[in-house]
Amino acid sequence: MITKITHSIIPEWIDPAPYISGNYKESDVISAINSDDPGPAGLAAMLSSEADGLIETMAQKAKSLTASNFGNTISLYSPLYLSNYCTGGCEYCGFAADRKFKRSKLSFAEVKKELSAIKKLGIEDVLLLTGERTPEADFAYLYECVKIACSVFHNVVVEAFPMHEKEYSALVKVGCTGLTLYQETYDPAAYAGYHRWGPKKDYLARLETPSLALAAGMRTAGIGALLGLSDPVFDAVSLLRHALYLRKKYWRAGVSISFPRIRPQEGGFKAPYVVDDRFLAKLIFAFRICLPDTPLVLSTREPAWFRDGMAGVGVSRMSVASKTTVGGYAGNKDDEVGQFDVDDARGKGEFCRMLSRHKLDPVFKNADSVYR
Repeated sequence: MITKITHSIIPEWIDPAPYISGNYKESDVISAINSDDPGPAGLAAMLSSEADGLIETMAQKAKSLTASNFGNTISLYSPLYLSNYCTGGCEYCGFAADRKFKRSKLSFAEVKKELSAIKKLGIEDVLLLTGERTPEADFAYLYECVKIACSVFHNVVVEAFPMHEKEYSALVKVGCTGLTLYQETYDPAAYAGYHRWGPKKDYLARLETPSLALAAGMRTAGIGALLGLSDPVFDAVSLLRHALYLRKKYWRAGVSISFPRIRPQEGGFKAPYVVDDRFLAKLIFAFRICLPDTPLVLSTREPAWFRDGMAGVGVSRMSVASKTTVGGYAGNKDDEVGQFDVDDARGKGEFCRMLSRHKLDPVFKNADSVYR
């Protein structure tokens, strides 16, 4: 049950209230599109209904800014799920602890096989995922998996349970370059309702985690909101404020932004807020206008036709050939439960041919392990 939004525990540096309560006019939208620094108020204006007639103008501005900052390139990565054990009670997640299916994790030998299969795709950028911290997949397990991946890949990022600063520092020392961690929703009341039990129920602790990782020496932090859990404008403006805070405080590091929407999953959760394709496109264009040089990420959660249209038009980074089951690259995992259903199931070859038709170049490697 989602309760009314309350701002009681939202830190001032992400609170969107001063910006989403305004009545924006078309002139405000035009000013935001033309501004070099639209800020939270500009983002809110571009997400208002007054911007609906200016989406094409926003798209053209976003495309120009993307080309200026990233060239005609799309950086590619692949996710590898190491484990689906989880202690968390996230209502919207297919891996929540009360889902009834056989749990599994990769042995270290299987990790090597899966990474080898991803490597054969030509990918040099891998994202390692787990559920919340469990005895089966704890820090020691993740640490060994990161060590294995860093011996094979140039760029290794983790999307796992929140850790202590010392743990992030240990991962950095063996070559991990970044973390991805979504706040899911920035609305504290909605957050409390969705996270029924487990450490993730602590809103402020999760909000602080990207800061801990960057303070520990991680080079990048990927953040995002799981669209559909709460008012998308509230979450979007909070997300922008979070990104601006991290960019200012940890200016030597990089921040990326993802735009995941709720997908069908074990448990059958239905998003209470509809985030349609038109709004998502407007959201991506608006973020590109607000953050011209920040990587914007779109995963295989989204349908192929939508990803095709967003490539190079705001979005600069995409997953490819993704599996959301534990493993699945080195062998058949059709009997495994995935965290959510993938919508864009194209292989690397078909996806890269699409990029070529759009006059975009796939980037499989944009970092070298020697610089770690």
